[in-house]
Amino acid sequence: MTIFLYSIAAAAVLIYLPFLVVGYARMRVGYDQSAPRAMFDKLPPYGQRATWAHQNSFEGFMIFAAAALMAYVTNVNSPIAVVAAIAFVAARLLYSIFYILNIPLLRSLMFAVGSLSWGTLFALSIIQVS
Repeated sequence: MTIFLYSIAAAAVLIYLPFLVVGYARMRVGYDQSAPRAMFDKLPPYGQRATWAHQNSFEGFMIFAAAALMAYVTNVNSPIAVVAAIAFVAARLLYSIFYILNIPLLRSLMFAVGSLSWGTLFALSIIQVS
């Protein structure tokens, strides 16, 4: 099931999409090469939210990558697993968008979908080896 490997690669790319917005916000306020992290308080609110989305993407990626790799090595071959892998990637893309646009309810919903997705992959992997 190569979909698991492709979804891991796609999720890794999604970590850095919010950072493009952070970079844009930094350029708007005048990027300080000597203190790039000190600029956070100077960023407009959308830039701060993009920073948080970027940081949260690392956290979500680690758990998903472990779940997808477990599904891959245990040979989970289920349409539910495929949907879960694709749903995670889609949910994380939308999570970042909703975070940057400051739509908390939809952001939280996408976080829940992503968590349900990796949880499903973990469960299917454990069932597969039982």
